[in-house]
Amino acid sequence: MIETNQTLYQPINYSWIENLAMEEINMDESGIVNISSHLNPALLLEESSIELMNEIKDRLEAYTTKFNEHRGRNNANSAIKLFKISNTVNDFMLFRNSLRLIFARKSSDVISIGFLANGKDIYGARLSFNDQFGSTNIHEIRASIGAFNKISWKFNNESIDIDTMVRHYLTEFIVNSAR
Repeated sequence: MIETNQTLYQPINYSWIENLAMEEINMDESGIVNISSHLNPALLLEESSIELMNEIKDRLEAYTTKFNEHRGRNNANSAIKLFKISNTVNDFMLFRNSLRLIFARKSSDVISIGFLANGKDIYGARLSFNDQFGSTNIHEIRASIGAFNKISWKFNNESIDIDTMVRHYLTEFIVNSAR
């Protein structure tokens, strides 16, 4: 559950405290005490990457639904479809007109984003006006761990803004998948 703190205007994420309460209940029932899971970087990275992928997917799903509504559902070929990739925790892809935009967790600290065209050609999204679609370098978002195990996600060593990132990739996808 995310609520808004009225004085700071930033969302408050209660999931960590809810998880802590559940761990304590499990500890009471099982008798097994785990006193250092909050210090385990591998576990923290795993949780953070899953959460980030879910946030990206939720935003893309909302935006593609709105796009499809405005574009008109009469033409099924123009609709953007979102698919989960099987045998993964939460990798997914967008699909339209034989173009795929794939979001995949390569590891707990790396998320790759790239286009797959015609089922074989892999591309990265354009990053500037002068770039051409078709650069063979897919993009990677990497996690870094800071003080107090704060995890931040970065692209080219810059912190990401999820909304801006989603807007960029979805726009690239729509422009390049149009017929």
